[in-house]
Amino acid sequence: MEKQTLSFQAEVKQILHLVTHSLYSNKEIFLRELVSNASDACDKLRFEALDNAALYEDTPNLEVRVWYDAAAKTITIRDNGIGMSADEAVAHLGTIAKSGTRDFMAKLQGEQKKDANLIGQFGVGFYSGFIVADRITVESRRAGHPAADGVRWSSEGTGDFEVETISRLERGTDVILHLREGEEEFLSPWKLKSVISKYSDHISLPILMRKQKWDEEKKEQVDTDEWETVNKAAALWTRAKSDITDAQYQEFYKQISYDQDAPLAYTHNRVEGRTEYTQLLYVPAKAPFDLWNRDKRGGVKLYVKRVFIMDDAEALMPVYLRFVKGVIDSADLPLNVSRELLQESRDVKAIREGSTKRVLSMLEDVAENQRDKYADFWRQFGAVLKEGVGEDHQNQERLAKLLRFASTAADEGVSLEDYVKRMKDGQEAIYVLTADNLATAKSSPQLEIFRKKGIEVLLLTDRVDEWMLSHLFEFDGKPLQSVAKGGVDLGKLQDEAEKKQAEETAEAFKPVLEKLKAALKDRAKDVRTTTRLVDSPACIVVDEGDMSSHLARLLKQSGQSAPGIGGSKPILEVNPEHALVKRLDSDARFDDLAQILFDQALLAEGGQLEDPAAYVARVNRLLAA
Repeated sequence: MEKQTLSFQAEVKQILHLVTHSLYSNKEIFLRELVSNASDACDKLRFEALDNAALYEDTPNLEVRVWYDAAAKTITIRDNGIGMSADEAVAHLGTIAKSGTRDFMAKLQGEQKKDANLIGQFGVGFYSGFIVADRITVESRRAGHPAADGVRWSSEGTGDFEVETISRLERGTDVILHLREGEEEFLSPWKLKSVISKYSDHISLPILMRKQKWDEEKKEQVDTDEWETVNKAAALWTRAKSDITDAQYQEFYKQISYDQDAPLAYTHNRVEGRTEYTQLLYVPAKAPFDLWNRDKRGGVKLYVKRVFIMDDAEALMPVYLRFVKGVIDSADLPLNVSRELLQESRDVKAIREGSTKRVLSMLEDVAENQRDKYADFWRQFGAVLKEGVGEDHQNQERLAKLLRFASTAADEGVSLEDYVKRMKDGQEAIYVLTADNLATAKSSPQLEIFRKKGIEVLLLTDRVDEWMLSHLFEFDGKPLQSVAKGGVDLGKLQDEAEKKQAEETAEAFKPVLEKLKAALKDRAKDVRTTTRLVDSPACIVVDEGDMSSHLARLLKQSGQSAPGIGGSKPILEVNPEHALVKRLDSDARFDDLAQILFDQALLAEGGQLEDPAAYVARVNRLLAA
């Protein structure tokens, strides 16, 4: 075939502009795409050679070679795979879409792109070379064809391309990139090796580059005629678990996570069925400094056929498991045209659900069989795991069993199952209290009646706890009940004599309550007697349906409106048996005492005074009297 100049399809200029300027956020991805194509060509030869071993000719070892020419400003990617004939070069390289460029544009720009596996259907990956090159030359010969049947394809990525027959001894394909001005950074062995290591390290074929040696005369490194493999060419996760030692698993974790410590736990599985993928997932031993940045991800690396796709496959792992590190490798996933974003599909959903369940199973195993290790995990990541209670309703029950809390019986490590086993006969609810910290929680007046009766209360001190409780309403059929909301009702745990005495005391105390309500009308929604207090004169609570004072403070600290402060007022509960409360009615300083009673109750549950100076002035007046 003599040299021919052929035209791309009509809108190819638009497409190439889109490919080179819009589809990739990272220029170096061109090398990933071209190395991936080279690997695919070798896989195709291996497949066809199953029926015709002669296709291997005299080079049965498949490989990819990458080199550069600084003087010519070119980068070459060579494979000894299946190669192309002249007709195939025109068909594959001159036509982006078999169904037509208009159809490609429609799918790219229209709603169908959500479901279209564009890179596989249209072969756009090859054209990513124009990100860094102003001309691409392809030289190829198909396996089994004579040397005279080689083909050269060349284009500047505009409206035309040239194709001609050449003589080529080597089977396979060379893709030669003529770099644009300003792209000289890729004319460096270090740069090329780093990109290959990042994106193509686990390609199963060896990727070779020329070795370098020091030239004393030139005072620089120069290429030699020897070649060296620059990728590991062995994906750990593709090997059988029985062939991998624990030390190898730990070393691989350190490589992908840049963590010097060994992981706390890991799981390695191959999932087969309608969706086939391999997962190697790790739980770190220590939390990263940016754990609470929900937008900062980077835990799970996605590979497709051992080719690196992205560092942050957020579609494959829920946000509350953002601390998980590892690899998911799928034989086939629906990717968008740039391979940089996963499209939502049943396959993606299946992998996400399967990986989530696998991580939870791993944590359940640690929690059951290595309690000390799970305690370490909980200290590092427990607060983040709580996010899943509200975000992952499908696994809420499993997550609830993994939760650990402090309580009035232990400073840490109390599970909901532990709590239920220790519940008193006749106890119908799981009692909880939220506070800013453990010390504040332990000293809360709301706990007094529970301590007196030996009833355990869970103490929740993480900022996420209030949000979690808005989604977790019960466990094992037992409702979760805040001891700081509503009236205290211990049900069968409170005998009839106690209830009768409380009613009689409340009736006798009504006149004082009315005076307290009048004095505190601007600060308290209501004032009432209570049986929850033993040693304290008063405490702050809210109605069952209202926002807790703790949550209101958290919102206020974050700059959001806090209905519990200044909007829906709290309730003051007083202990009519306390000496300070008893003397209220006979003291001429009733208003000052009422305000101090409210302020002290607010301080006791971790609140802040709106007017500290007024509180100090009142206390000083009492001390000076």
